[in-house]
Amino acid sequence: MAAAAITKSGIMKTAFGHLTYCSNIHSGESWADHFENIKKHVPSVKQTLAAGEPFGLGLRLADSASRSLQQPSLLQELKEWLHRENIYVFTMNGFPYGNFHNTAVKDQVHAPDWLSRDRADYTIRLAEILAELLPADMEGSISTSPLTYRYWHPENEWDAVFKQATDNLLQVVNALIGIREKTGKIIHVDIEPEPDGLLDNGSEFLQWYLHYLLPAGTEYLKQYRGMSSQSAEEAIRTHIQLCYDVCHFAVGYEDHAAMIDEFEKHGIKTGKIQISAALKGRWGNTAAEKEKVINAFKNFNEPVYLHQVLAKKSDGELVRYPDMPQAIADSNHAGVEEWRAHYHVPLFVENYDILQSTQADIKTVLGIQKSKPFTKYLEVETYTWEVLPETMRLPLVQSISRELKWVIDLL
Repeated sequence: MAAAAITKSGIMKTAFGHLTYCSNIHSGESWADHFENIKKHVPSVKQTLAAGEPFGLGLRLADSASRSLQQPSLLQELKEWLHRENIYVFTMNGFPYGNFHNTAVKDQVHAPDWLSRDRADYTIRLAEILAELLPADMEGSISTSPLTYRYWHPENEWDAVFKQATDNLLQVVNALIGIREKTGKIIHVDIEPEPDGLLDNGSEFLQWYLHYLLPAGTEYLKQYRGMSSQSAEEAIRTHIQLCYDVCHFAVGYEDHAAMIDEFEKHGIKTGKIQISAALKGRWGNTAAEKEKVINAFKNFNEPVYLHQVLAKKSDGELVRYPDMPQAIADSNHAGVEEWRAHYHVPLFVENYDILQSTQADIKTVLGIQKSKPFTKYLEVETYTWEVLPETMRLPLVQSISRELKWVIDLL
């Protein structure tokens, strides 16, 4: 029986949206390996938090896994397992395309980017799978990359890059409209701004959405689907939304309330909030205190993931570093008061000795969500457990359960 038969209620369906966690924490790029890890861990997390209740899961499928699940027998096996375990899938993480564990990922997390037809085809496969898994009364959400990695392209070529990436996204929109017509299910692709992505922050996402996506998308759908301007714009706004990753917005020192108000003012929907915490540290008043902060950051300088750093100076200027080694090498930069690093640290810990997390940003964003909900979906995304300093590692099920419990208590 399909997962769509589930009636959802209970602790993971909060008053402020469906809460889940992203399975990118579980290794396995092939479907066989990833499914084994899901079966090993997810029921244990569910038993800890929602025994006897439906449990939502944010599914991450690598490209190879998405190809495997095109086989009806494997997809049916997944459906049957979800039904037996009382688990439903409503969101997917389509950002990492290839290997995401046990290898140096770094900037290759963006590859292939939205300039590639491979990225579009992969996202369409995810949408087709999600349409099969999605409960009948829910929208489907697929988060994806901020178009490309900005340092791969000279700035004088960005206009052409925006146009090509947007054209490929519109091929996906066309497919999503087709899925809606065939199944009645609405699925949206949620763009995830990230430091050093071509869409680095909320303001850049907004400018791209208004000045590239809406005009190009409206004309595309008028031409290829015969839609009116109004219907075409409505379809774009339905099928291309925002993924609000709290860690990414916090690294950029963004004003959450102001940014969320801007999205609302321009009618841009938020497909999901990814609940995540960044790492930060403020310089002390002495050289010795500053040295302690730098040395503490060095403990998080690991070779797998990209850890962009934004340093804030006393005059408000931001100094950008593409990865932590470059920031450490420039640790004597004049006027710097604080570093924030793109390092998804556990949500439930605010202080790491002399360093801190951006936990307060999560509380701010979820406070806004509680007072005036701006999305239906909440997804915890802490994926760095394997590369955390040894003293911070806990058994995986315990770590995931503690993250979700912290969010539930906050809500």
